[in-house]
Amino acid sequence: MKFAVTIHGTRGDVEPCAALALELARRGHQITMAVPPNLVPFVRSAGLPHIVAYGPDSQQQLQGDVFERPDALTAASPSDWLKLGNPLDAVRRARAAATRGWAEMSTTLAALADGADLIVTGTAYQEIAANVAESQRIPIAEVHYFPVRANTVVLPVRLPLPVVARGYAVGEWLYWRLVRPAEAEQRRALGLPAAKSRPVARIVDSGALEIQAYDPVFFPGLAEEWDGRRPLIGSMTLQLPTAVDEEVASWIADGTPPIYFGFGSMPLDSPVEAVRMISEVSAELGERALVCAGFSEFDGIDAPAHVKLVASVNHAAVFPACRAVVHHGGAGTTAAGIRAGVPTLVLWVAAEQPLWGKQVHRLGIGTVRRFSATTKESLLADLRTVLAAEVAGRARQVSATMQSPTASVSAAADLLETAARKGR
Repeated sequence: MKFAVTIHGTRGDVEPCAALALELARRGHQITMAVPPNLVPFVRSAGLPHIVAYGPDSQQQLQGDVFERPDALTAASPSDWLKLGNPLDAVRRARAAATRGWAEMSTTLAALADGADLIVTGTAYQEIAANVAESQRIPIAEVHYFPVRANTVVLPVRLPLPVVARGYAVGEWLYWRLVRPAEAEQRRALGLPAAKSRPVARIVDSGALEIQAYDPVFFPGLAEEWDGRRPLIGSMTLQLPTAVDEEVASWIADGTPPIYFGFGSMPLDSPVEAVRMISEVSAELGERALVCAGFSEFDGIDAPAHVKLVASVNHAAVFPACRAVVHHGGAGTTAAGIRAGVPTLVLWVAAEQPLWGKQVHRLGIGTVRRFSATTKESLLADLRTVLAAEVAGRARQVSATMQSPTASVSAAADLLETAARKGR
């Protein structure tokens, strides 16, 4: 069968679906994949040759105005909202950010999906994929990295599902108002009639498969509430080796297990200050620190002997050898740390990251704080919390409940094959 896989976002969004695409290719299917232009080389290096650039550069999006100045999509506190200025300007910025490249992405995906048995997408730009699927009469499947559909489990207080569903519908409708001009233009270009309902409602009503790529342990009762309609299959990853694996393993073996610090694709305002704080805190605790630069510029920074700076690491290989992991709270990194059986400190930056931090705290395997609110004193206190013996013991217990990435990828591939066959 032919699968058109279209995923936009950071590496954390793209890598799980690249692992899934590789498994489908291993099973003999034809795979074409569209990812942000900055991640095309990464996906090709994983062994997927048929890759096209899709939409804006996702790293530039992270490092652009959406992070430099809070807007209606990222404001998380009253002080953030005070920085918005003219609300109409905020809406215009949010609309421009949400719809940049929309027409070109639609054209790219329409060509990529020609003759496909199934379109696979994520939540970012799901509207584009849904409209292309409708125009070509191809079924669609989505991969979700956290619960994005109406449910009563993720809220701080339990409310009746009809009330919650209404709240989700309002939020989905407001977002539709933001992107509606771009979507209307796309539908006209595809020869589709004007939409009369919000995109999420159309996707759900179409019977689209919605794979939940996270473990049930994070959200007790969610699988039962959704009654199998949205299967929870666990986190997926490529588990790719890196060029510094042997070097890092040697450094770890030469001393006590380190604390891992990494922030993935999240931009840091001052990498120098971050390394300084990590160095001072780890020295005061008598710990070593392994700092993963990710997409931040750490070149030229001198680190003390107890701190090692690297560009990237293989989470599956490194995390089990660490005392604790400190990171931004991305879905994949959170799952990798918990699978490794070590405590977690989430220092979140944006998006759904606070949700993962909340689950870490609820499970008793670590704690959470906003990165911008982190100081030397708070980092010391948080690390003392996560390094406690009872937290480490609890982390090992929770680790035993996690699905392996290999099993998760296999389960997702089975579901996609079934969905594609039904659509024939």
